[in-house]
Amino acid sequence: MQQISKSKLKATMLQVFREIEASGETLVVTDHGKPVLKVEPIVRKKSIFEVFELYQDSWSLPDSILEPVWDEWEGYL
Repeated sequence: MQQISKSKLKATMLQVFREIEASGETLVVTDHGKPVLKVEPIVRKKSIFEVFELYQDSWSLPDSILEPVWDEWEGYL
């Protein structure tokens, strides 16, 4: 976690923001040596397709998945 004073941030804000965006690090802004703000990049959440992309071809569902299993219902019908 990086730290920077308010005065230095004011002078180099655009550059500092670009560095934070690129690195993904959190920045703590200080005022007279005391932390007063925390600046961190927003992390985009992955879609469900991106999360399971690695497993796409590693499993499959049988064609009969939507067919009822009558054996389980024999005592109820």
